[in-house]
Amino acid sequence: MNQNVSTPTAFKPLDPGKFRNPDVTAKGERRATVALTRLDTLWFNTGTLCNIECKNCYIESSPTNDRLVYLSAREIAAYLDEAERLNQRPKTVGFTGGEPFMNPDIAAILEETLSRGYEALVLTNAMKPMMRPRVQTAIAGIAKRHGTKFSVRVSLDHWRQNLHDEERGEGSFDETLIGLRWLRDQSIATAIAGRLRWGDKDEDMRKGYADLFARERLAIDANDHTALVVFPEMDTRIDVPEITVDCWRILSKSPNDLMCASSRMVVKRKGAAKPAVLACTLLPYDPQFELGEKLGGALAPVKLNHPHCAKFCVLGGGSCKA
Repeated sequence: MNQNVSTPTAFKPLDPGKFRNPDVTAKGERRATVALTRLDTLWFNTGTLCNIECKNCYIESSPTNDRLVYLSAREIAAYLDEAERLNQRPKTVGFTGGEPFMNPDIAAILEETLSRGYEALVLTNAMKPMMRPRVQTAIAGIAKRHGTKFSVRVSLDHWRQNLHDEERGEGSFDETLIGLRWLRDQSIATAIAGRLRWGDKDEDMRKGYADLFARERLAIDANDHTALVVFPEMDTRIDVPEITVDCWRILSKSPNDLMCASSRMVVKRKGAAKPAVLACTLLPYDPQFELGEKLGGALAPVKLNHPHCAKFCVLGGGSCKA
């Protein structure tokens, strides 16, 4: 197994025999699993509707994709109640989408979460849905009441405008900067999420972002890997090794480093009567990663039976941990 896996320009397509059996690999080796050690982050997908449609959105968010519908404050409160009953009270409650600020219940959701003493993190593109006056008023009030317990992580795919706009649409970079300046002026704790889609080295990305942050007077440390998260790219067409139990030793990695060791995500599928709990934030549509309607039934180990498990999490070192 090559620890320094990269994506070549002319990529090798994924072997169709891989990632078929949840227990063994195509070579007949025992597949790696990851046990939940502690529920540190409980994620909620607030709905897949988004104000934009990116070229390579892992969850296929768009202005028309409502495969995952809006969660309500009441539904989220029920899961927080259950986590507390299970003695699995998370440190952080995260909200992703789609664009979470499109959810009409988002202000009530955040107040419900923060009033219980949790840290609340919202993943956002910081564009028009966040900048609506009603939403701005709600966010500003929440930030004043709860301080740094409330934070946002803004998707700014690259520090170069043309590359960000290539992924998210013309004008999106400038619009996101307007949102970042507003967050700065409200003293709201802000992190940035970028992407390695264009083949940059991590250190070059951080230097470019650092220059941008300085120009924009954003109090974000580009060398802090929590403040600036640079994600590896995901592409299920590209061949990657399957992760076996021996890989932990070969790669000098621990399964506890993966996000499924410390997080779960709640979604509500269109037409479903109730929400469901998933093992992973990256795999909202794969039924093998759906663990039932209750958190109590979703604490079992996760089998790493998907290319994203290998490319993004184990080999890429990516994590959506809060």
